[in-house]
Amino acid sequence: MTGLTTERLILRDWTADPADLARIYDIYSRPEVTRWLGVPGLPMSDSSQAAERLRVWQERHAADHGRYGTWAIEVRDTGRVVGTALLKPLPGRDETRRTEDIEVGWHLHPDSWGHGYATEAARTLVAREFAAGTSEIYAVVSPGNDASMAVCRRLGMAHVGRRSDWYGGEELETFVLAAPGA
Repeated sequence: MTGLTTERLILRDWTADPADLARIYDIYSRPEVTRWLGVPGLPMSDSSQAAERLRVWQERHAADHGRYGTWAIEVRDTGRVVGTALLKPLPGRDETRRTEDIEVGWHLHPDSWGHGYATEAARTLVAREFAAGTSEIYAVVSPGNDASMAVCRRLGMAHVGRRSDWYGGEELETFVLAAPGA
């Protein structure tokens, strides 16, 4: 994806530019962000880890030709990167293979919480994926992450309870949205 725009945002590839790497570190070094992600090695403790995280994202999505990815969310008017949006096949219980289930997600810097950026970015990714023919999209949320569950509800997603189908069997609050007309 070269850049997907919304009314207020640009979703673009994260880059190795020093400003992008600094923002990756600033977001993913914060316990208030990473406590919900369940990702080994987070929170980051050294700024050099940002380049490694970028490499992991790029390798994960190298064969996806822009359809799936982990993108920077940039505010159009200011150029400020406020967080990350993602769209990708969910990993199975063993985490070594992809499932057919598609996940939308978001990780925002605390200085950008409460502005509707996560909802706006996710809504655009969901619409694009539905246009590509996907019949339903999931969001999986760590129990207790009320802010992300509120985003799911604003997107019109239905809460289907806690499931452990993905991410190594971790029990996660699961939301689903069916494509229009599906």
